[in-house]
Amino acid sequence: MALRRHLPHFWISVTLGGVALLCVGAYVWEQQLPRKLSEALSSNDLPACLRYGEQLAALRWLGQEAPEELAICRRRLAQQAWDQTDPGRALLLQEQLVNSGVGSPQQKNQDQKQLRLWRDQLRENALSQFRAGNLAKALSMLLPLEKHDGRRGSRLSDSLQESWNRNRLELEKLREYVNQQQWWEALSALNQLDHPWWQNQAKPMRQQVEEAIDDLRDQTESHSHGAMPAHTVARDRLNVAVEARILEGLAPWDAFMAGCADLGGIIIEDGPETLCRASQ
Repeated sequence: MALRRHLPHFWISVTLGGVALLCVGAYVWEQQLPRKLSEALSSNDLPACLRYGEQLAALRWLGQEAPEELAICRRRLAQQAWDQTDPGRALLLQEQLVNSGVGSPQQKNQDQKQLRLWRDQLRENALSQFRAGNLAKALSMLLPLEKHDGRRGSRLSDSLQESWNRNRLELEKLREYVNQQQWWEALSALNQLDHPWWQNQAKPMRQQVEEAIDDLRDQTESHSHGAMPAHTVARDRLNVAVEARILEGLAPWDAFMAGCADLGGIIIEDGPETLCRASQ
């Protein structure tokens, strides 16, 4: 029974002794870290400098600033990562540097300016890739900027994907209209394409559509000089008015009605044809 009573005291002593040893070890290591940190910085061993600096910052009491050497290492490593085309690591280190609050007011301001500059440059590079048709590359470049932003629909990558999908659908509609020889509808779909890469994909069809519409104009002008009723609105003026309305985003039939109304005409059915009659 006496042995059992002594066992709890034994384990308590062992536990307290272990904690004391850990505390002593941490204290000794903390006393060595400033020297190791300075040596790593002097030899430009940036990975070691970052490692020792983060350890020293973790061991210091709450409220104490991170060591100045750690800020210098982060600044150099961030620039090195940016030069080596590793923007994700560069932004992470620069953000840690800015959030640490270490340095003079002038240096803090310079660090913040550098972070903004890199963010803006990365955003512009992503937009350049997007305009060139490299959607996947553009989205991957935006990942470091948006990894902490969970707001769906408000991010630049969401806008790029929405624009890309919309242009893709308009091109599919364009192909369908061209196959069905619906030239006015095809022209409307062409005018909805606002992405350079998709506009380039539609170039052959644009030429086909424009030539078909020119032929229609020639036919209607020839017809208007012949059997077309004299009281109808001139086709050349009507075509201009309709195209202007299509450019505003109206559907072809709505554009025809609006264009006729713009010229003071009214829509009438004349057998198989729909005409725009001038007001009396």
